[in-house]
Amino acid sequence: MPEQKDFLQRVYKVTSRAGAHALYQDWAADYETVVAENGYITPTRCAEALAAHVDDLTAPLLDLGCGTGLSGMAFREVGFTTIDGTDFSTEMLRQAAAKKGLYRCLIAANLDAGLPGKPGAYEHLAAVGIFSPNHAPASLLGAAIGGLPAGGCFVFSLNDHCLAVSSYTAALDQIAAAGEAEIIFNEYGPHLPEQDLGAEVYVLRRR
Repeated sequence: MPEQKDFLQRVYKVTSRAGAHALYQDWAADYETVVAENGYITPTRCAEALAAHVDDLTAPLLDLGCGTGLSGMAFREVGFTTIDGTDFSTEMLRQAAAKKGLYRCLIAANLDAGLPGKPGAYEHLAAVGIFSPNHAPASLLGAAIGGLPAGGCFVFSLNDHCLAVSSYTAALDQIAAAGEAEIIFNEYGPHLPEQDLGAEVYVLRRR
């Protein structure tokens, strides 16, 4: 298994889905320690942003790329009560499952094949820290919006690596131009402060 210090150096250099899957399988046991040491604040930022823009915190929320459950914990802390999680790494999901009572259910799924469940099954969606070049593609933004019911919200983050790639902001522009959703919140701030890495947090509401 790679040393802890190597994971953050490798994660943004992965160039294939298979490589990303192998990395997260290896990283699962130490993931929370590594990101905590680097001040990972994005789950809290996303959870607070979503909670500020929805009325019913009991409505079902799907946590895309939930990993070990750090994002689920953040949503629970601000009052969300019905949270499902999905991830492509079974080892990450194993860590999330150990947090008893956090998720209503956990789903092993590759988001390249589409969102789990029927469109509209979840009132809200979250994608905390999963967008990055060669990881979750920009096309997932449109797929997520398409899976929401009218009035549902999607909270997500785009880190500095994403913001440097035009496909992500272009996908947002396309969603807005098509009238599919409106951006009701966006704010730039810290992501992994110890790595001097920031992220823009967005909340989109489905029209």
